[in-house]
Amino acid sequence: MDAFETISGKAVPLDIINVDTDQIIPKQFLKKIDRAGFGVHLFHDWRYRDDAGTEMNPEFILNYARYQGAEILLTRENFGCGSSREHAPWALQDYGFKSIVASSFADIFYNNCRKNGILAVALQADEIQSLFEEVEANEGCMLTVDLPLQTVSSPEDKVFSFEIDEFAKNCLLNGLDDIGWTLQFEEKIQQFEQQARSENPWLFVNA
Repeated sequence: MDAFETISGKAVPLDIINVDTDQIIPKQFLKKIDRAGFGVHLFHDWRYRDDAGTEMNPEFILNYARYQGAEILLTRENFGCGSSREHAPWALQDYGFKSIVASSFADIFYNNCRKNGILAVALQADEIQSLFEEVEANEGCMLTVDLPLQTVSSPEDKVFSFEIDEFAKNCLLNGLDDIGWTLQFEEKIQQFEQQARSENPWLFVNA
């Protein structure tokens, strides 16, 4: 996956609490195992007026002209609650979001974001409110999410710090999903396997 360091991008304010994974990507679109192509179904029941997804809902925030091309999703508490479906971050990423800034996240969703290269940032509720007010008042407002410095900043010189686990930070900075992280130790894994075969050959008779 791509490494994440710093992004300055347009933000879209989704002013809804407790957004669950079925709202992020409804169950009828979970038939594929490939990660691509889910963005068109993101927030399907809110973005479209029809089941086929052909009629846009002009009242939904992501469909506003001023927020097209947004790369940062600004939202409220308990984002990503519900099921453990990894399709939720796949849909957000395929749509174009690189970072989600909220006051809190469901744990499984938060970890799934890290595994897919999306930086989920948790700020205090009053800090989220301050960013909402600035983004809504200024069309084209660009926020900057800086992973090395662990800050979110705005054009009005607001700078908010966030916490992140060192392991998660390292993985995002180096573009490592779980497989990529494991492959860093490929040589040691091979050495272990060779030693195991030598010391316990009966375990590998049919291998």
